Amino acid sequence: MQTSQHPIFNGAYEILKSLGEGNTSKVYLARSLENPAVHVALKILKEEFLKRDHDSILSVHNEITILKNLDHAGIIRMVDYGDAGRVVKPSGRVIENIVFIIMEFVQGGLLFDLCQTMGAMGEDAGRFFMWQMLDAVEYMHARRVVHRDLKLENILIDEQLNLKIADFGFACYKSVDSLRSYRGTMTYMAPEIKEGKVYKGS
Repeated sequence: MQTSQHPIFNGAYEILKSLGEGNTSKVYLARSLENPAVHVALKILKEEFLKRDHDSILSVHNEITILKNLDHAGIIRMVDYGDAGRVVKPSGRVIENIVFIIMEFVQGGLLFDLCQTMGAMGEDAGRFFMWQMLDAVEYMHARRVVHRDLKLENILIDEQLNLKIADFGFACYKSVDSLRSYRGTMTYMAPEIKEGKVYKGS
C-alpha cells in the first residue's frame, strides 16, 4: 500500500525530485527505501524517444553495455538497469514497462555549473581537473570505448572535487577507428564530424 508522499519506483526507491530532462530521458533523485541514506540518480528513458527508430533502442543498449564494463573512479557507476520499471504514484496510479538506468548520485552537480560560478579558474585548478579527465578518457580508450559527447554539461563533480564522466548515450565501443555517425553536441563537435568525414574515435 502506498504510504509515501512521493512516487515509489520498483518497490525499492522513493523518487524525491527531478534532476533534469533532455531529449531522450528524465533524471530523478531517488533514495533507497531499505537504506534512506543511499541516494541514486534514476534515469527514465522517454517512450517517444524509444519509439523513434531502431537506433534509439540501440543507443540505450550501447549505454548499458558500456557502463556495465567500465569501472573507474572518474566514470559514473551504474547500479541497475532494466525495461520493466514500475512507478506507483501517491494517488495509487501505476506506470509500468519503464526503461531505466539507475546510477550513483553525485552530490556536487555539473562541472558546467561550477565553471559558471567560479569563472576563470587559473592554471592550477585547470590542471587539477584536466588530469582527472585525461585519466578517465585514457581508461575508456584502452577499453575501446569512445564517449562522443564530452562537454562540461556531461561531467559531474562530487563534494571532494572529483570528476565523473556521465551520459554515455552517444558512446560507442569496439569498432572506433573508422566512425561515420553524426554524434555529439554541435558547439563541441570536431570539424571532421560536422563535415561528414570518417573519423577516428580514440
